[in-house]
Parts: sequence; C-alpha cells; structure tokens
Amino acid sequence: MVRSLKVRVSSYIVAYNMRMSSDTAKAPRRKPQQQRGEQRMAAMLDAAAVEFAQAGFDAATMTAIAERSGSSIGALYQYFPNKLALARALREQYGEQMARRWSGLIADAAQLSVTALVDRVFDLMIGFFEEHPAYFTLLNATLGYQRNADSRQRLRAQFGAALREKKPEMKEDEALRTANVALQIVKGLNPLYAQAAAAERRELVAEFKLALVAYLKTRLHR
Repeated sequence: MVRSLKVRVSSYIVAYNMRMSSDTAKAPRRKPQQQRGEQRMAAMLDAAAVEFAQAGFDAATMTAIAERSGSSIGALYQYFPNKLALARALREQYGEQMARRWSGLIADAAQLSVTALVDRVFDLMIGFFEEHPAYFTLLNATLGYQRNADSRQRLRAQFGAALREKKPEMKEDEALRTANVALQIVKGLNPLYAQAAAAERRELVAEFKLALVAYLKTRLHR
C-alpha cells in the first residue's frame, strides 16, 4: 500500500511538472504575437502619416497606405476599418507625444526666465511640426476628433502650477486662467504656420514669441 501510494504521488508530481512545463512553454508565445501586432500597427500608422503628408487626407487611400506599410489591404482593414480611423489614431498618438514633451518642459519652467520659457515652448512646437509633417494635414481635416478633456485640463493645471512657482502669490484660479490664455496664444500659431512659406514661418514664430513674452511678463510682473 505504501509503495502504491508512493507510485501515485510520484506519478502526480511528474504529471504536475509536465503540465507546468507545458504551461510555461505556452505562455511566452503570446508576447511575440502581441509584439508583432504592435509593430505591424505602428508600421501602418507610419505609412499613413507619410501618405497623408504627401497626398493630403482626401486623396490618400487605404490601398496606398497598405502598400506603403508592406501589408495586405485585408490586414490593414483588420486593424483600421477606414481611413478616418487611421487619422484619428494618428491624432491620438500625436497628442500623447506632445503631452509628454509639454510635461518635460513644464517640469523645468520654474527655473527658466520668461523669455527662455517662451523660446522653449515654441522650439518644442516647431520641432514637433518638423518631425511630423502629417500633423497639419490632420489638423485641417474634418476628423471629429477631440483630445480627452482630462488631458487638456492636466496640461493647463501643470502650466498653471509652474506659473505659481514663478509668482507664489498668484491664486490658483488666476494661474489657470493665465495658463489657458498662454496656451491659446501658442495654438494660434498653428493655422498661420501651416499656410506660410519657410521665410514667413520664421517671422511668425518671432511675432508669437513677442506676444507670449509680453503677456507672461505682464501677468508675472517680470
């Protein structure tokens, strides 16, 4: 009986170890599949960005985007049901990237002079425009897209907090209002910049910098 019990226990351990080994072997297989899916989706979005920038949103086609990404048209439709879904996904991606850049800048804002802060703000914006030429195409297209309200509010709150570090006596509601106005000044550059020639763009940036420096110096008494 003891021998029989030992045999059963031994058999159970062997079976358990085999099952665990099998489960362990199966589990990692999901990760490469997920990674391949993410890489394929990223390639599709990159291809869409190039196609939108070169052809424009209206003229861009799903077929051209699929060919540019090295995917079949069927595979593209599995991830994105139409061109609008691709454009919205790109806008969301751009919004997240921009938010990360803003967060890094705002973290340094309290240590910067007003002029240096404004220079950094517009340098950030212009750098993003140059890296993502499809940005203006998507900005001017009718996508029915709007950034998450919480994300917008978080950015304003961060900027307002940075302003209060420069002027501690500034009340929270005043800082938030000032941050709102400052961000609207920055956003006002977008449509003018998109339509201007290269030389005119430099002049526009200089004008907007002057406007924002003057506004912030007045509000911060700097």
